[in-house]
Amino acid sequence: MNGETAWAVYETRLRRVSAHIHAHLDEELDMDCLADIACMSSYHWHRIYRAIYGETAAATVKRLRLHRAAGDIVGTDLTVLEIAKRSGYPNVQSFNRIFKAVYGMPPARYRREGSHKLFETHRGKASHMFDVQIRTISDTSLVGVPHQGSYMQIGKAFEQLFGTLYARGQARPDMRMIGIYLDDPDLVAEDRLRSVACVSADASAPAAAPLERRAIQGGEYAVLRHKGPYAEMHMAYKWLYAEWLPKSGRQLRDALMFEEYLNNPRDVAPSELLTDIHLPLA
Repeated sequence: MNGETAWAVYETRLRRVSAHIHAHLDEELDMDCLADIACMSSYHWHRIYRAIYGETAAATVKRLRLHRAAGDIVGTDLTVLEIAKRSGYPNVQSFNRIFKAVYGMPPARYRREGSHKLFETHRGKASHMFDVQIRTISDTSLVGVPHQGSYMQIGKAFEQLFGTLYARGQARPDMRMIGIYLDDPDLVAEDRLRSVACVSADASAPAAAPLERRAIQGGEYAVLRHKGPYAEMHMAYKWLYAEWLPKSGRQLRDALMFEEYLNNPRDVAPSELLTDIHLPLA
C-alpha cells in the first residue's frame, strides 16, 4: 500500500466514525464499537482519533450531546427531563450537574437567563447594546463540505472537512473557519436547510470530493461579534435584522451571509466561543 492509498483509507475511516457518532447520539456509544467501525484496534484507533481531532471520541460524544441539548433548551418547549433522556443521561440530576459544569448554570436557569435573552426585545429595545462594525473585506477563496439539515448540526460537516484535510495533508494552522448558510430557517424546512462548512484556502488548492470550492464576495459587511454558545446565535440574527438594520439606514446586498469562528469548541467553554456574523451591505 503506497502513502496516497494509506491516507485515503484513513480518510474513509474517519468519515465513517464521524457519521456513526452523529447518527447515533441518542444511543449508548461503545468506544470499542467505534474502533470496530474504523476497522482498527482500540489501542491504535483512539490515539489516531485524538491526534486528528484534538479530543477523544468520548469527549466528542459528550460535547455534541450537550451542544444539541443547549439548542433544545433555547429553541424548544421540551422539558429538561425529556432533554436529559434524549441526551443519554440516566437521570436529570446527572444531566443538570454536567450541563452546569460546561455551560455555567443548570439547564432550567439557562433557559430563563442564558445570554440568548440579551437579544430579546422589550418595547422595541434589546436588554443590551451590541457592537456592530462595518468592515470591508476582500474576495476570499474557500474549500468546504456541504451539509443539509439543521444548522445546529453543521459540526458534522466541519468534522468531515478537517478529517479530510488532515488525511490529505492539506490542513494548515492559518486556515480560517467559516460557515456559509444558504437558506432562511424561517422559510425553509429544517431538513432541507443548506449550508457549507468551509476553511480559507488558496484558489489553486486541491478540492476533490467530498470537498467543493466556494468563495466569499468582497465588499462591505456589518459584523456582529457574538460571544457564547452556538445554540444562541439565531437570536443575534433576529436582532440584526429587526433592530440594527432598520436603524442603520443601510441596504442589504445580494450576497451570502457567513459566520467566521474565531476559536474552537474543543478548546474553550461554550460561554467563550467567539463568532463574527457577517451581513452584506450595499
